[in-house]
Amino acid sequence: MLKHAIFSFLVAVATTSVLLFLSAGTLFYWQGWIFMVLFFIPMALITAYLFKCCPELLKKRLDTKEKRPGQGILSKLFYIIICSIFVISGLDKRYSWSSVPSVVVIAAGIFFLVGYFFLFLVFKENKYLAHTIVVTKDQQVVGTGPYSIVRHPMYLAELIMFIFAPVLLGSYWGIIPNALLIVILIVRILTEEQVLLEGLKGYSDYVQKTRHRLIPLIW
Repeated sequence: MLKHAIFSFLVAVATTSVLLFLSAGTLFYWQGWIFMVLFFIPMALITAYLFKCCPELLKKRLDTKEKRPGQGILSKLFYIIICSIFVISGLDKRYSWSSVPSVVVIAAGIFFLVGYFFLFLVFKENKYLAHTIVVTKDQQVVGTGPYSIVRHPMYLAELIMFIFAPVLLGSYWGIIPNALLIVILIVRILTEEQVLLEGLKGYSDYVQKTRHRLIPLIW
């Protein structure tokens, strides 16, 4: 499992590096280097935490093969959109489409880390959080911590991260793919909730208690 986690991490680092710096056409891309640090150091720390404290959750997160029809397509679209954010942001650097002040880049980095920290809290709270949509026999409803705010806090954390990621990369144009990302997340959430309502005891009561799915006071 550890070898699998390390391999997946290295593939993510290599892929992101190629997409960012190849599209930018230069290694002199300070926003890109800051993004790499803020993206992958927390990822390594969270992976190490899960390996030590919750290896069963790490195993679930490493299993990316979707069991339900159509979900594999959604997952692929999700990653394609993320990759497009990196490519567009890199092209923005190459052709100077945007002029993002340094202070805005730094602020975006702070919000990016806030999203990352929220994601860590989600992993810490929910040991059943598989990468795929599945209900296990021993699974229980989690309604504490981030789950007391919205029913799908992991997707909220990811949304925060990837909305601010292109700004952190010095690009406004890179924000555009996030419109499609929101659509993907909405479809994913609706599908996931149907599975949980059908297969997870007590989830319907949790839905009544925690009213909003993704964004507090909105949806």
